[in-house]
Amino acid sequence: MNFPADIRYTREHEWIRVEGNEALVGITDYAQSELGEIVFIDVDTVGETIAQGEVFGSVEAVKTVSDLNMPATGEVLCVNEALNDHPELVNSDPYGEGWMIRIALSDPAELNNLLTAEQYQAIL
Repeated sequence: MNFPADIRYTREHEWIRVEGNEALVGITDYAQSELGEIVFIDVDTVGETIAQGEVFGSVEAVKTVSDLNMPATGEVLCVNEALNDHPELVNSDPYGEGWMIRIALSDPAELNNLLTAEQYQAIL
């Protein structure tokens, strides 16, 4: 399993990587491995501000559908369009090409509520 140290994690297995006032969000390597083959990402919240912990979309695998929870409050700026044709990128590169949404952070202090790589590994 891969646990990059430059990102923060939720207990629900999402990650967030801050880039200035914006951030990329996706699901962790652990989450994609537990879900299995990802077949569809459903995010219809572009343009909306979603609170930390609230659902911003869902991910569908062959066997199940899971909600996606917002790691930090922010406006959903865009969805990774590459996932429309290649949802399997979430499986093959969850922290890179398999990112799901880009957000504008509303309150960067909320990142302090999230887990470090070491803390995340400890809860698995």
